[in-house]
Amino acid sequence: MHLRKLNLFCFKNIEEAQLEFENDIVCLLGKNGSGKTSLLDAIHYLSFTRSAINTSDAQNVKIGLNQFMIKGQFEMGMLNSQEKMRTKEVMCSFQTGQKKILREDGQDCTKFSEHIGRFPVVLIAPQDIELIWDGGEVRRKFFDTLLSQLDKSYLENLIIYTNHLKQRNSLLRTFSETGAVDHDLLASYDQKLIPAGQVISKKRAAWVNEFLPHLQEQYLFLIDGAKEEVKVDYNSDLQNADFAVLLVKNLSKDIALQRTTTGVHRDDFEFLINGRELKKFGSQGQQKSFLIALKLAEFHAIAQSKSIKPLLLLDDIFDKLDDYRIHQLMRLISQGTFGQIFITDAREGRSLEIIKAANVSAQVFTVQNGIFTKG
Repeated sequence: MHLRKLNLFCFKNIEEAQLEFENDIVCLLGKNGSGKTSLLDAIHYLSFTRSAINTSDAQNVKIGLNQFMIKGQFEMGMLNSQEKMRTKEVMCSFQTGQKKILREDGQDCTKFSEHIGRFPVVLIAPQDIELIWDGGEVRRKFFDTLLSQLDKSYLENLIIYTNHLKQRNSLLRTFSETGAVDHDLLASYDQKLIPAGQVISKKRAAWVNEFLPHLQEQYLFLIDGAKEEVKVDYNSDLQNADFAVLLVKNLSKDIALQRTTTGVHRDDFEFLINGRELKKFGSQGQQKSFLIALKLAEFHAIAQSKSIKPLLLLDDIFDKLDDYRIHQLMRLISQGTFGQIFITDAREGRSLEIIKAANVSAQVFTVQNGIFTKG
């Protein structure tokens, strides 16, 4: 899959841009705040219908205005297929006070969840360190995002679970305030929550086992075969207990705290190195290698499952890697492991030297105040 054209209008700090991408490697070079990351986030929007950074669509409109538009033209083809490449156009727009619009080839998408996974993207960014240092919510989001691209049933159950969890929590607050419990109404929410939660838990557990070999392979490559073992442990309330029984058992506690205290929304994925918690016992180098391996494993898992190489977005990662890990990553790039790659860097000379050393061809844009100049 390749992104050939990208048009932006009033998106973040980019007033207007019309870009064509001819190469497999695209370098975006410019100072911090120039618009490099905004362009990567626009590509993320076309894949996921949302920003990788801001939770609110309104936060992505250029300051002082009330709407944005992103339009991309993709060339699509299946790996190991002789079929002719297909051109697909995706447009996403938002205007304050109105619903977001998503169109594929001029046709409105009424159900955004059906779009997820059609144009897969893997983003590697500085904030990925949060996967190790922050709480379980960040790790759940990572695996949910990955699984949602691969498994429509998973995404559908996740949407059902999330919506009914919000309704259940709202009902619990009402119970707490009034002192009266409507068991029939509560049961109507639980009837949807329970099966969705059970499906999510089973799919997460199965996926961790399937994903682990990809992670271990990429990690060993990055550390050049050193004797280190990485692992992901999945921890869930539902692994050793019936969800329906847990909800009944915890009802008094839920009402007191005004929220549902058990379920897959409390799951966590523990990252381990040599059997010990990576956050506490992993060195900075081990943590960096793990994060890159995690994202490369995501790339390979998607490519294997969908027979399409995702777009790979590398946002200022050269600042976070030592020379050896950069060399290993560029080895993969020079070997044609990936499809199309977008690389941002605030240091122009460094990126050009790395690209030259890898003996690969790249299309370069300099970025300043949201303006992209081909050079």
